[in-house]
Amino acid sequence: MTILLGLSGALAYGFADFLGGLASRSIRPIVATAWAALIGLVPLAVGLAVLGGRFSADALLWGTVAGIAGSLGVLMLYTALAVGPMSVLSPVTSVVSVIVPVGVGLLFAGSRLTGLGIAAVVVAVVAVGLVGAVKDRSGARLTGRGLLTAVAAGCGFGGLVLAYAATTPEDGLAPLVVARVVQAVVMWIGVAVVAGVAGRERGRRGAATAATSAAAATSRTAAAWSPGRRGGLWLQLAICGTLDASANVLIQAALHSGASADVLPLVSVLNALYPIGTVILAAIVLRERLTLIQIIGLALALAASAVLAST
Repeated sequence: MTILLGLSGALAYGFADFLGGLASRSIRPIVATAWAALIGLVPLAVGLAVLGGRFSADALLWGTVAGIAGSLGVLMLYTALAVGPMSVLSPVTSVVSVIVPVGVGLLFAGSRLTGLGIAAVVVAVVAVGLVGAVKDRSGARLTGRGLLTAVAAGCGFGGLVLAYAATTPEDGLAPLVVARVVQAVVMWIGVAVVAGVAGRERGRRGAATAATSAAAATSRTAAAWSPGRRGGLWLQLAICGTLDASANVLIQAALHSGASADVLPLVSVLNALYPIGTVILAAIVLRERLTLIQIIGLALALAASAVLAST
C-alpha cells in the first residue's frame, strides 16, 4: 500500500508539473504556480468537509512548515532553472529532496535500514538523478549560485515530506489545507513582488517609447500576467492545482500507512520520482521520447523501491 500510494503521489506531482510547465508557456511561471496553489484549495476544502480533519496545534505548525518548505522549493527551483543548465540542476534538486528526509529519518527519527536497504537508497538516489536528467538547449553554464539554489530547492521539497511525516492521522486533511493556504499566500506575494519589479523596469523603458509601441508592450505584458479568457489555459491550471493537491494527500497517506520512521525512506524515494509523471505526459502529449539514461534510471528506481519495501 505504501508503494502504491507513494508512486501514485509521485505520478500526480509529475502530471501537475507538466501541466504547470505547459501553462507557463503562456503566462509567467510564478503566476501559473500561484493560480494552481489557489485552485488546489478547492479539492482540499471539499475533502476536509467529507473526510474531516482537526486543526490542532500540530496541524497548524506542521501545515505551516510544509507550506513554507513547498513554496521555498518551487521558488528556488524556478530560480535555479533560470540561471543554470536544467540538465544538471533538475537532477540535483531531485537527489537532494531524497537525501534530506532519508538522512533526517536515519539520524533523528529512528528509521531502520539494513545494509541492503542502505544500498537500495544509494541506488535510488542515483536513479532519481537519472530520471530527472533532461536535455538542455539553453547553453547556460553551471555556476555556484545555480548549484546552491538547486540544493535549496531540494531541501525545500525534502522539508515538505518531513513536515507531512510529522503530522498525525487524527488531524486528517487539516495540515494539508493549512499548507495550501500558506503556499498560496506566499506565491501571490511573490507575484506582487515580481510584478512590482517588472512594472518599474517597464516604467524606465517606457519613457523613451512611442505610444503605439507602449500599448503593444502593455498588451503583451497583460497576456503574460493573466490567464484572461483563455479557456484551455484555465483548464490546465485547474487540473494542475487539483493534481498537486491530490499528490499531497497521497504522499501524506503513504507516510501514515505504517510506522512513520520506517516508511519515511521509502516514501521519500518514491516522492522524488515525480519526473516520471512529467516525462510520461510529455511523451503522450508532446511526443517526446524517454532517453536511454531516463529508462535506466526508471528501472533502477523501481528495483530500489522494491528492495526498500521488502527490508
